[in-house]
Amino acid sequence: MARNVYADNAATTAVSPEVIQAMMPALETAWGNPSSLHARGREAKELLDGARARIAAVLGCEPNEIYFTSCGTESDNWAIKGAAKRMKAKGRTHIVTSAIEHHAVLNTCAALEKEGFTVTYVGVDSDGLIKMDELSAAVTDKTALVAIMYANNEVGTIEPIAEICEIAHAAGALMFTDAVQAVGNVDINLAELKVDMLSLSGHKLHAPKGIGALYIRKGVVIGNLIDGGGQERRRRAGTENLPYILGLAKALEIAKEKLNDLPRVAKMRDRLIENLEKIPYSKLNGHRTERLAGNFNIGFEFIEGESLLLWLDISGIQASTGSACSSASLEASHVLLAMGVPHEKAHGSLRLSISHDTTEEDIDYIIETVPGIVNRLREMSPLWEDVVKNQK
Repeated sequence: MARNVYADNAATTAVSPEVIQAMMPALETAWGNPSSLHARGREAKELLDGARARIAAVLGCEPNEIYFTSCGTESDNWAIKGAAKRMKAKGRTHIVTSAIEHHAVLNTCAALEKEGFTVTYVGVDSDGLIKMDELSAAVTDKTALVAIMYANNEVGTIEPIAEICEIAHAAGALMFTDAVQAVGNVDINLAELKVDMLSLSGHKLHAPKGIGALYIRKGVVIGNLIDGGGQERRRRAGTENLPYILGLAKALEIAKEKLNDLPRVAKMRDRLIENLEKIPYSKLNGHRTERLAGNFNIGFEFIEGESLLLWLDISGIQASTGSACSSASLEASHVLLAMGVPHEKAHGSLRLSISHDTTEEDIDYIIETVPGIVNRLREMSPLWEDVVKNQK
């Protein structure tokens, strides 16, 4: 019987049964509008307030600092555009971000450049870590916002967010972090982490697609992205998606409980690294230790990543070459290019993102399967023929 190994959790995760169960009250009985004043509305409002408080407890912040959105991309757009709009009035029209951000951040910054903002794209080293000296030099008294992701979605490298916060705040700039990959995979306490804003997305941690949140620290005022009614304390219009909000609260609570299982996940990841690095002409992408427990990204020379994915899929392994949001593009990963990986080598990358649900047997199967597929693809490559000839 063919195996079915899901190793693309950085793209999306399966909705857990506990999360589905947690959503049911808002689908079956408490289906009122939380903004309505009658009994049905009050019942829904009570569930909404309760979910917000539970999420705040997991993240270490106050309930009134949590705002619900439709996804991580909306949260990123709101944080960046809202901060830019507000800080422009103070004469700050400069944004600092990194060259390896998710496209939800990069394309939002590009849109603001068309509106007259200037953006500095700070580089990273070969491990994907922000070049801190470059970032320090970029931040000035004209900087409105520093936007650096907590952990990279493609290579898993975790950035020194606390240190970056200090640099931003010393210059009077706001600090935002896209934590879509980090939340649920890193122990985050917002009472200690001094970011001004943080985004997260439910479908990355076993909640449904279509729900996200933006943390906005108390006292931080940014412009609205969506205008309309008075929902979310008049800062994000639109009737709240109560079933999915309940699911997000449950998913975050489960993720918090499972933080102590991350060392086991990291051991499985390290076993992948140890064994697949034995394949000739391969290289680990991202920091060897400062990386997400479930993220493994490796580059294979002389093959195309898309072909590798197709053969893996045929073999019952679902993986990716990088961000699912840009998987339709045949361009090399902007993250790997920014890390200094040559264009021809960046095309042969493989991202395996595992989770608490991954088993040792799944890891065994990946280790057994990948080398054969890599060899098969190389045998069809004229570039590989040249390598073989030169070795004789």
